[in-house]
Amino acid sequence: MPLKKSNEVFITCAVTGSGNAHSKSQHVPRSPEEIANSAIEAAKAGAAIVHCHVRDPESGEPSRRLDLYKEVTDRIRESETDVIINLTAGMGGDVFFGSPESPLPLTDETDVASASDRMQHIKECLPEICTLDCGSMNFGDTNYVMANTPSTLRSMAEIASSLDVRIEIEAFDTGHLWFAKRLVEEGIIKPPVLIQLCMGIPWGAPDDLNTLMGMINNIPKDWVFSTFSIGKNQMPYVAAAVLGGGNVRVGLEDNIYLEKGVLATNAELVEQAVKIVESMGSKILGPDEVRKKLKLNNNLK
Repeated sequence: MPLKKSNEVFITCAVTGSGNAHSKSQHVPRSPEEIANSAIEAAKAGAAIVHCHVRDPESGEPSRRLDLYKEVTDRIRESETDVIINLTAGMGGDVFFGSPESPLPLTDETDVASASDRMQHIKECLPEICTLDCGSMNFGDTNYVMANTPSTLRSMAEIASSLDVRIEIEAFDTGHLWFAKRLVEEGIIKPPVLIQLCMGIPWGAPDDLNTLMGMINNIPKDWVFSTFSIGKNQMPYVAAAVLGGGNVRVGLEDNIYLEKGVLATNAELVEQAVKIVESMGSKILGPDEVRKKLKLNNNLK
């Protein structure tokens, strides 16, 4: 299939994530104030969307605390920065098994919540977008499984749709894209459909270009897609996303380096992405242009 370059591109900045990057870089924000400030700086650098997790302010460990989400969203909104807030709904499906010879009982790190509990911060904070991790997978070489059953995903999607919060489908592998199509066919996810292709996370879809194009070629033509890879391939994937007809995601959730040995800030990663996109002859879309494209609920702004 011939490439169809995107002439208009929006950038999402994934601000902090839920991994252990906070132990590797002082630039990875922990507290609600740090997360909000980093999101604001990313928006000023050119990100139309900021994708936010929260962390325990003391330990830096990932959290689902409602008060932390509320403080992050309130701080961003009170700054009057024009940016689209995208909150994760991926937490609460974390299963940690014991050793291969003693997988049960599950370890204390396990956090499996109901669909309603996993969406409580979405109900309270009302972001314009929230994510839906559209399947389960082995996540890395530990005993951790990201668990998202079809019934749970249907319930979470129904909650988001009832709130008029746009769902960003997160597809980590081809089966996730397959199930996402089913949710759209069932009318649970409403158009326009937004999907993020999450590449290179062990053991989901590898970030080679053949796999990427295979997934892109299976996205319905009327869907809006974005894609990213992790680590050293984050910036090459900015170019790949544009060449493949999609949009861009960068940020400290996925990569902590600006170049080898140089730790980045979120704003610096966005600035680098802007340079790449514009050097390819494409226009960077602002928040209001993205709201129109995705038909976001402006009352949630």
